[in-house]
Amino acid sequence: MSDPQDLLRRYLAQREAAGEGPLFLDSPWVVEQRGEQREAARMDEVDGERVRSDEVGRGPTRPDEAKRAVAPPKDSARGKGKTWSDELPEIPGAGIVVPAPSSDLFSTDELGQRDLNGIAELVRECAVCRLCENRTQAVPGEGPLEAKLVAVGEGPGAKEDETGRPFVGRAGELLTDILKAIDLPRERVFICNIVKCRPPGNRTPVQEEIDKCVPYLYRQLEIIGPKVILAMGGTAAQTLLHTKQALGALRNKIHSFRGVPLVVTYHPAALLRNPNWKKPTWDDVRIARQLVDQ
Repeated sequence: MSDPQDLLRRYLAQREAAGEGPLFLDSPWVVEQRGEQREAARMDEVDGERVRSDEVGRGPTRPDEAKRAVAPPKDSARGKGKTWSDELPEIPGAGIVVPAPSSDLFSTDELGQRDLNGIAELVRECAVCRLCENRTQAVPGEGPLEAKLVAVGEGPGAKEDETGRPFVGRAGELLTDILKAIDLPRERVFICNIVKCRPPGNRTPVQEEIDKCVPYLYRQLEIIGPKVILAMGGTAAQTLLHTKQALGALRNKIHSFRGVPLVVTYHPAALLRNPNWKKPTWDDVRIARQLVDQ
């Protein structure tokens, strides 16, 4: 029989992920549990990738459920011989605008003198924060210079740390399938993370680690000049948009990062734990694909 406290935590996590406000009940015990849920931000791990409790929403799924999360919904894309562009969702309204800096952030340091390969070299040698102490390999990101879409996650997982490549575990396979379903093969997309080294135990990177690492991402985005950014998961969205809003509140809007449209969606690892978020994610990526075509 399920633990009532655990069920409550999961329910509150789902509300927060959906962008709903706090739930107040008469019982002080409920308020206490709500505080514990927020402080703990319990982590689940999917194939070596950390998933926040507010991006999971429930316990482990059966293997067949995880497998079903890989394909687009049956009533779209491949289920009835349709393409990704059939019955497209409407492009939502504007969200947060993060303006370009007033001056070149990289004009006075080595970042500004490097191309994508040069940035990757700097990342592999980087020792500016403590994440370097436990890494096997740094994971700079990969993809073509002419990529029109840049997909950004939180940080490397175990297999990424082992291989030096982003999104190569089960969540990576799912991302590859999602991109293929919208006619954007992985080879045409630049894929990377907010932090370039795996946090110990796949924990959430702390703000100091993000602050030291994210200039690499900013420079990569400046070099590539994509048409659209896809922020996958709360950490990626909150970092790029300079906000603390929950992922659920950031979805269904077209944000702007330094003049580039930015779409927020769930992290692929979260879909492996909660297939119910497959359909909204499918809508998100199709909106991103429409923006690429524009």
